Amino acid sequence: MASKGQKFKKISPEIKKEILLKYFSGGASPKTLGREYGVSFHTIKTWINKTKKGTDITVDHWKGNSGRKKTIGLTKEDYQERYEILKKYQAFLEARHGKK
Repeated sequence: MASKGQKFKKISPEIKKEILLKYFSGGASPKTLGREYGVSFHTIKTWINKTKKGTDITVDHWKGNSGRKKTIGLTKEDYQERYEILKKYQAFLEARHGKK
């Protein structure tokens, strides 16, 4: 599991292809390739499995799909409306808590 603030090493598609070519040509094991290229052998095994399934590992499938949606272009009225909704919800929760 990744640690907070952990930086990940970016490996170019050319290096990935080179590693996979060496593996599939029977040249080396994932551990040997990992030591040679400075990449975790678990990462190489993941690339091998994805390649066998037909996934293109040279494409960054996560790019632009992670994180919270950006709220660009909201006006002051939009924020006021959101604030009112939150106030009503908070009052609802307090009333519900008071019934118990």
